[in-house]
Amino acid sequence: MIIPTVIMGILAIVLVIIGYIQGQQQHLIGLKTGMNLIIQIFPLLFFAFVVAGMVQVLIPQETISRWIGSESGLKGIVIGSVAGAIAPGGPYVSMPIAAGLLKSGAGIGTMVAFLTGWSIWAVNRLPMEIGIMGWKFTLIRLASTFIFPPLAGGIAQFVFGSIKNI
Repeated sequence: MIIPTVIMGILAIVLVIIGYIQGQQQHLIGLKTGMNLIIQIFPLLFFAFVVAGMVQVLIPQETISRWIGSESGLKGIVIGSVAGAIAPGGPYVSMPIAAGLLKSGAGIGTMVAFLTGWSIWAVNRLPMEIGIMGWKFTLIRLASTFIFPPLAGGIAQFVFGSIKNI
């Protein structure tokens, strides 16, 4: 995590300098906007990391391995796909949960299926999608993407399943 943090820090400093050079208080406006985002997102991020940590502690590793570990096979990939589809919230919630499960023994294929199901199926987005795009389009999209989360999980498990330290 140190390399992405350093890169993001350098990028932030460069952008603040560019904003300062351009004048009109752009650097201060950008910093204020960033601070407002921190205030809005931090509580959600905090609780998502608490959930991720508690998952690692409260769910026995044997249970995780049996249901969603590398040994769980297609069952784990399907569970990961469906769990991702119904997972609430955005990436600030789903990514820490997936990371916590992965560290607790979940299979790489299952977590790829989880994140792919979360991003493609996203049950929590369906009401807005139906309202804006209509039932027909939504059903066509779901039917067209139905296979992708399990397929992505299966490919990840097959190709990268032997990697233990991610």
